[in-house]
Amino acid sequence: MVTQSDMSGHRRTIAVFGAAGHTGRFIVTQLLRCGFAPLAIGRDSEKMAESGFQKSGVEIRSASIDDPASLDRSLAGAVAVINCAGPFLDTADAVAAAALRARIHYLDVTAEQPSAQATFDRFGDAATKAGVVVIPAMGFYGGFADLLATAAMGNWDSADEIRLGIALDSWHPTQGTRITGQRNTARRLVIDDGKFVPLAQPAPQTFWDFPEPFGRQDVSEIPFSEVPVIARHLRVARLRSYLNNAPLRDLRDSTTPPPIADDETGRSAQTFLVDVVVRNGSRTRRAIAQGRDIYAFTAPLVVEAVERILDGRARGNGALAPGETFDSTDFLRAIVPEYLTFELCAD
Repeated sequence: MVTQSDMSGHRRTIAVFGAAGHTGRFIVTQLLRCGFAPLAIGRDSEKMAESGFQKSGVEIRSASIDDPASLDRSLAGAVAVINCAGPFLDTADAVAAAALRARIHYLDVTAEQPSAQATFDRFGDAATKAGVVVIPAMGFYGGFADLLATAAMGNWDSADEIRLGIALDSWHPTQGTRITGQRNTARRLVIDDGKFVPLAQPAPQTFWDFPEPFGRQDVSEIPFSEVPVIARHLRVARLRSYLNNAPLRDLRDSTTPPPIADDETGRSAQTFLVDVVVRNGSRTRRAIAQGRDIYAFTAPLVVEAVERILDGRARGNGALAPGETFDSTDFLRAIVPEYLTFELCAD
């Protein structure tokens, strides 16, 4: 494992806001593994002191979203910040604004549609002027689906329809997921006729024939932050997102415990499959990806994004969607086979 003392003076210091949370810990570990120097930032100084990060040579800092000066101090010396502290409706504005004051890149992992859209709207011009990249929703929900949809779309300029199916064998939610669910009460949006429209209520029910090992699953239409992210750069007349019902029952059960580590990396045994179908007339293209633990998987996803921003493989500056700024197919194949299986196919 690489620590800060091994960095040889390279400017690879990445701030992680919300570092002591479940996803934050995976991100700090992944940054170390990839040769970065994480700055672990949290709102609770006592929790940060108990985190154990210092044993790995990771510097810890405290900051509050209600105290801009503390955020500015916490980001000193960093070249980018990854915000993994939800609810992002509460944290994204403050942390993104601090990143722009510091003229550094900002990424977060929100699944919340209103937060992702607000980040695009509020920080796009400022990020362009500052010459930095701002990417909301660079996590399992949001950016991952955007990368898959962009890879499946390939050289098509537009699509009649994009349908996303997510299958989880279970969902043991973190405390942060539960708090975000309580906080995020906005009406979910989908795309019809190229425009945002509210999701029908109650959420439409159907079935999806997933590849094995999931097969046919009852699903609910549950759009996440992939909707504003995909709409940011792909021309699509209709966009729909579905999640199988079994993990939704886990999520809605207040007695479902949080994730339990199943290996030495801390990953749970949860498995996922994401199936993206892009249609143009009678032609379809498909991207299929499988992996393990949606929280742990977010770490290699967002760290790969940081790596590509810093080494010049990001296209442009400003507030961007992942599929807009990265070569989606190359990005996904870069995390195969360690974290993902991935295939593209066309009918």
